[in-house]
Amino acid sequence: MREGRATTRGYAPGAGSAFPGVRDTAHAVRAEWTKLRTVPSTWWLLLAAVVVTAAVGAGAVGGLSTAHCPPAGCREDVVKTSLAGVWAGQAAVAVLASLAFTAEYGTGTIRTTLTAVPARLRVLAAKSAVVAAAVLVAGGAGVLGALLAGRAVVPAGFDAYDPGAGPVLRAGFGTALYLVLVALLALGLGAALRDTAGSVAACLGVLYAAPLVAGMVSDPEWVERLQRYGPASAGLAVQSTVDTADLPIGPWAGLGVLAAWSAAALALGAAALRHRDA
Repeated sequence: MREGRATTRGYAPGAGSAFPGVRDTAHAVRAEWTKLRTVPSTWWLLLAAVVVTAAVGAGAVGGLSTAHCPPAGCREDVVKTSLAGVWAGQAAVAVLASLAFTAEYGTGTIRTTLTAVPARLRVLAAKSAVVAAAVLVAGGAGVLGALLAGRAVVPAGFDAYDPGAGPVLRAGFGTALYLVLVALLALGLGAALRDTAGSVAACLGVLYAAPLVAGMVSDPEWVERLQRYGPASAGLAVQSTVDTADLPIGPWAGLGVLAAWSAAALALGAAALRHRDA
């Protein structure tokens, strides 16, 4: 499809504004938010991300036992354990973000979208902003629920962390950002592949592959490389609050690795969006 100016329902891109780019972007964001919130699966997937993140984390903390702790005492990172539900919750986020693009290709409504907003990268930016905002709110709710529930059910023998402590806040906020970056990774792959099953499988494969391979590799150097550069294992280093100096990669540096993966996926999606017909 060739890019050009178009009018849809009386809307002319940039008309009547001294800042046409800002006006057009705001219009695109509103349109994408309307599409996202009117699809029933959006709310079910966001709810699933919240519930699974909180419930799995609480279950993991409740299942802790001092039976295998050394005589010096347990050094279990209870905060990280309480946030373990993100490993499952990220699947719902990946599906939601992939559908933001692939659903329109499946129904053919992407043609209408690109007619109303001919600047294709603006479409990608608008979808990214809307999906990121929705996932940030839901992810924040899931993380808060996980931290509060984990603290409430932590067994005797383990420290009951302070939810307002600096490392805990960093772990919680970082985990919410992790889910946003997973969403952007899935969105970019959805724009590139244009198929829901394919983009979700690719996203989850990228996220889960490195930890699975690391568990099967015996060479310590390769295990460390996989933990440093795998998007999920590196990104979730931000959850650690105990012995952070011994991590293969620092908390914020690890989140930066995931951000690089997400940026690469969005760049791939942008290239496909610009150079392929709808």
